Amino acid sequence: MIEELKDTPNTMVGFKASGEITKEDFDKIVLPAVAELVQRTGKLNYLLELDTKLSNFTLGAWLKDAMLGLNNLTNWNRAAIVTDSEKIKTFTEVFSKIVPGEFRGFPHDELDEAIKWVGEQSGTSPKQVFQDKAKIED
Repeated sequence: MIEELKDTPNTMVGFKASGEITKEDFDKIVLPAVAELVQRTGKLNYLLELDTKLSNFTLGAWLKDAMLGLNNLTNWNRAAIVTDSEKIKTFTEVFSKIVPGEFRGFPHDELDEAIKWVGEQSGTSPKQVFQDKAKIED
């Protein structure tokens, strides 16, 4: 199940994943909140608190998660994954080097810090970061 975190800055969306995560969780909870934020701000500041194993994500949930990332490729600004898994935190930080936006992993005891970091406004627009990375590759 995915539930939206309350009491977060209006510059971000945050979610907590626990138990089994399904396609319907993304369709009903995540995607509408993300669409509203991107429409309102032009940026995607996203936090996911993982309180479940990755094996609890159904195939449909993985596909929806992948589509969320691809559909918002130029909108990503900041994303945090809150987990005590060192592998997931490391993957998140490596992922940040190859896609637009900033991605960081945080341990569970730093949830408040993760929310603060994601909710802060960064000075560079996500589209500008994407364009800058493309220029470097040319």
